[in-house]
Parts: sequence; C-alpha cells; structure tokens
Amino acid sequence: MSKFSRRDALRLLGLSAAATALPTALEARNELGQPILLPENNLYKKLDKPVTAIVCGAGNRGNVYGGYSLAYPDKLDIVGVAEPIAIRNERYATKHAIKAENRFVTWEDVFKRPKFADAIIITTPDNLHYGPCMKALEMGYDVLLEKPISPSEKECRDILALAKKNDRIVAVCHVLRYAPYFVKLRELIQSKAIGELVSIQHMEPIEHFHMSHSYVRGNWHDSKKTTPIILAKSCHDLDILRWMIGKPSKSIHAFGELSWFTKKNAPAGSTERCTDGCAVESECPYSALEVYYRKRAWNYVFDLPEDKEKQSAYVLEQLKTTNYGRCVYRMDNDQPDHYVTNILFDDNVTASFSMEAFTSYGGRRTRVMGSHGDIVGDMNSFTITNFKSGKKEEWKETTDGHGGGDWRLAENWVQAVAQRNPRLLTSTIDQSIESHVMGFMAEESRKTKKVMDIRM
Repeated sequence: MSKFSRRDALRLLGLSAAATALPTALEARNELGQPILLPENNLYKKLDKPVTAIVCGAGNRGNVYGGYSLAYPDKLDIVGVAEPIAIRNERYATKHAIKAENRFVTWEDVFKRPKFADAIIITTPDNLHYGPCMKALEMGYDVLLEKPISPSEKECRDILALAKKNDRIVAVCHVLRYAPYFVKLRELIQSKAIGELVSIQHMEPIEHFHMSHSYVRGNWHDSKKTTPIILAKSCHDLDILRWMIGKPSKSIHAFGELSWFTKKNAPAGSTERCTDGCAVESECPYSALEVYYRKRAWNYVFDLPEDKEKQSAYVLEQLKTTNYGRCVYRMDNDQPDHYVTNILFDDNVTASFSMEAFTSYGGRRTRVMGSHGDIVGDMNSFTITNFKSGKKEEWKETTDGHGGGDWRLAENWVQAVAQRNPRLLTSTIDQSIESHVMGFMAEESRKTKKVMDIRM
C-alpha cells in the first residue's frame, strides 16, 4: 500500500484544490497542540470588521467557538454572554473582555435588550435551543445553533420556517461536514471515483467510558429530559450519510436497547457511589475514582479552581455530590447503549449505521461500496481500491477535534454572516432538517419495531 501527501492525493484522485479543506492558518492550535486547519475557499473574503456575537451557554461547546474568536479576533468578536453558572460566566467574560452590561444570567435576559450584535451562538442544553433561537430570529439576529436543533420535530420545523420568513442565516453545528476526511469521501462518491454508489456501512464507536460519562452519568442520561441518543450523539452521523450520498432518504428501520448499564448488572459488593467503599471499584472499568480523580481525565465537566493544589479535593467533592460519582449500574439512565439503523435512499442506495458503546476506541469507521471500487476508512485515513486494476491508495490527514471540523464550521458561518450569503454555508438549517427527521423516525421505529417512512 502506498502512502502519499494530500497534494499527491488531490492529483491522483482528481480532486480540485478549491473544493477541499486545506490549511491556511497553521498558527492556530487546539488544546492538544495540534494545528487547527482552516479551509481554503476562493469565495471567502477578508472582512472589514469582525462579526459580533453573543454566546448563550458558556460550557464546553461555547468555549470551542469562543476559542475560534480568540485565535481570530479580526473575524469573530464575542461581545456578550449568558450563563447561569457564575464561575463560567466570570471566566468567559474575562477571557473575551466582555463588558459588565453585556453579561447575563439567562438567555431570556439577552433579549430584554435591543439588538446589540450581529449574531447569537446557541450552546445551551438541548432542550433550551428552541427558545433562544426563535427569539434571536424574531429580533433579527443570525444564528449558530449547536446540534440537535431541538428535541422536537415540530420545533425544528418552526425554527426553519421563521429563519426563512425573516431571511436570517442559521447554521447547525454538523461539524463532520467540515472534517477533511468526510469532505474527501463525499468528493470521491460524487465524482464517481468508485463508480455508482451502491451502499455505505458506517459506525460510530462511542468508546465505553465516553458512553458512561455522557449518557449514563452525564447530562444526556435521561432521554425524556434531554434528547434521545440517536439525535444527541448520532445526528452527526445521519447527517453525514445524507450529505455524502446526496440523495433523499425514503425509509428507516432501527433497533437498540439499554442492555448493560442497569441495576441487574451491578456487581456484588458495589455501592451507590464509587466513593462509598465499593468492593469492586479497583477492578471496574467505569470507576469514577480511577478516571476523574486518579487519572484526572474527562475533568472538563468540572469548573476546577484556578489553584491546582485545590483541584484534587474539589474533584473528590464533586464525585461525592454529583452524578459523575454514582455507580454506572445504579443511575436513572435510559439511553440505549447499542443502536443500529438501516436506511433506504433514492435510487435504491442503502446505508447501515451502528452506534456502539462497548469499544476500546473512538473515531468513526466507514465502508463505501461502489460498482467499480470501494473505500475503507477510520476518520484519520482511508484506502480506496480500484476493482479493475486492484490498485490501492491511502489518504491520510492530521486533524483536530471532530475530525477537524469545529473551527472550519465557525469560519464558514462567519463568512456567510459577513457576506450575507447563506449559500456559502455547508450546513444550513434547510439541509439539517432531513437528518433530524431521520433521527425522529429512527427512534419511532426502535420503539414500535416498524419500518418508518421519512416524511419531508
């Protein structure tokens, strides 16, 4: 198997440089020190002034897009924040030099003021997307909306209708559309580099502890209070399948259950919390003490004190008082820990998608089957094989978070807002609605054991 550079890949696979996501800003780096690669696009322009935005929700995702603003202040300027957790509000305001009068406790407070920015970035919890988005559109703001659009199909359609009515730009944070890996796969599929597309197999390995962190102990453990996991975690994947295939979806069939993280599987000697003297804590792969306290991993969910000497005690207290310290077998969780869907698209193209909690690894896995070749990839690289010649070529990319898509999405949205041109967007709300409907229908299919038509 040969290995070659991205430039070689473009030449050999016949991809146009203008259509690919190649680096133009290697000086920007993520929290791991990896370069943030921003897209090259002839339609992008140097801005006369930055787009101004108010962030509703200063948690993890709010800081991701805030990080883009700090790296590129000439493109995006965060001028306001709404956040009910005081320490997050204070830290975000300090980081972005936000004036006191532009700091708010709740999203409702933002809209008591006349419009004072170009746009609103909504990174609130899933069930708090609809309110601020509708109000922002009413008041003439453009919007960057974290996925899912809403836990309700009706609310999704309401947001789309109001965005159309008020001629506002709304981008949904389907960041995988901006990941070089999926950009290249889509180009190959659409250019018929492997002939006619027949089928795709796609898997999202959540990774076992990630599942326990986010969907057993974490904010999304209760689907009724937040969002079903097929939307909360995997609307990215339904969306990327629709985007790569480029044809409407027609029907969907789904299966999935919560099989392992239940009280009946609690080991003998286990306790309500990992901090309660659990007899099996030292051998449990889901030990909160081991991961959060001893290894100090996944601690982004805690608002750690600045004084590092106080952080260990703070984490231990969080494990004694929050869901993150509870036994994974004794939570009130209901999200499936395995979920499979089969989807029929126009022209009889089929796709299967599998969301799996019990893996030792993360990162999507993709197999694309065409009439004249196939592609096998793992989000960091893929191999394309030509059936006639038997030739294999490998494409590789160094990426940052979400396969490199987070800041590319921000760049794309900023350009669309600044130029007043929604056609520059890769992930408009118009395009995102269908993948959400696919998710709603998948969940209905899972519960009713029926094949569901996808109604658009």
